Amino acid sequence: MSFIHKKSVVFDYVQIVVGSVFVGLAFNIFFLPARIAAGGISGVSTILYELFGYNPAIVQWLINIPLIALGLLLAGKEFSAKTIVGTFSVPFVIYLTSGIDLPIHNPLLSSIYGGIMLGIGLGIVYRGNGSTGGTALIAQLLKKYTGISSGFSQLIVDGVVVVTSAFVFNFELALYALMSIYVTSKVIDFVQLQTSPTKLVLIITEQEEKIQSIIKNEIDRGLTKVKSTGGFSNDEKTMILCVVEQSEAVYLKKVLQAAEPSSFVIFLNASEILGLGFSKAKVHQ
Repeated sequence: MSFIHKKSVVFDYVQIVVGSVFVGLAFNIFFLPARIAAGGISGVSTILYELFGYNPAIVQWLINIPLIALGLLLAGKEFSAKTIVGTFSVPFVIYLTSGIDLPIHNPLLSSIYGGIMLGIGLGIVYRGNGSTGGTALIAQLLKKYTGISSGFSQLIVDGVVVVTSAFVFNFELALYALMSIYVTSKVIDFVQLQTSPTKLVLIITEQEEKIQSIIKNEIDRGLTKVKSTGGFSNDEKTMILCVVEQSEAVYLKKVLQAAEPSSFVIFLNASEILGLGFSKAKVHQ
C-alpha cells in the first residue's frame, strides 16, 4: 500500500470520526431534549427513552450490534470496517456528551438546527466513504434485495420511525421530525457535492474504453457515448453520458480524479430519471 493511499485511508477514518461527533451532538443538543424522533436508530432510541427511560447510547449500541452481524452476513465485502467505526462512534459520542444541557427545547428550532448539524455530520461521514449503520444499513439491504432506489428505501425505513413517534409523542412533533429529515437530506447534498442527489455526468475524453470500464466495473451503471470534436483542437473525442445516484457520483468523482485526471468531467443536476436500469431495478443480460 503506497504512502498516498495510506494517507487517504487515514483521512477517511478521521472524517468518519469527526462526522460522528456532529451526529452525536445533534442528537443530544437538539433532538432528544425536544423529543424529535427524526428517523433512524436515534429516532428509535428517542422513543424508547420517552417510554421507558432507557439510555439512548446503550439502546443504539444494542440495536446496532445485530445489524452489524446481519450486514457482515448479507453484504459481505460491501460492508467495510469504516461502517463499523461509524456505527460505534455515534453512540460513544452520545454517551460522552449526555451531560450537555443547553436550554434549547423549541421543536421548530431543534428540527431546523438539529437537521443542519446532523446533515453536516452525515455528509462528512459519507465523504469518508463510511456510514453510521443503523437504519441506513437496513435501507441498503432493502435496496439490494428489492431493487428500489436508495432514497426511497431510506424513506420507507425512516417513515416507520416517524409514524411511530406520532403515536408516542404527538402529530405535531412527528411533523417537526419530517422537517428535520428534509433539512438533513439537503445539507448532506450540500456537504457532499453542493448539488442535488441525482446526477447527470458528462465526461469528454480520449480514453473512452478506460472510462467505460470504470463506470461499468466500479459503479455498475449504463452509459451513452457520443462522438464529438474539440472546438479548439479539432481532435476527435468521445462524450460519455451517465446518470448516477449521489453516493455513486461522489465515488465516481474520486475514481476519475485518480485514474483519468485528463478527462473533462461535468456533474449536472438531474431532476427526474425515467427508464429501466435506473428508476427500476437493473437488468443484467
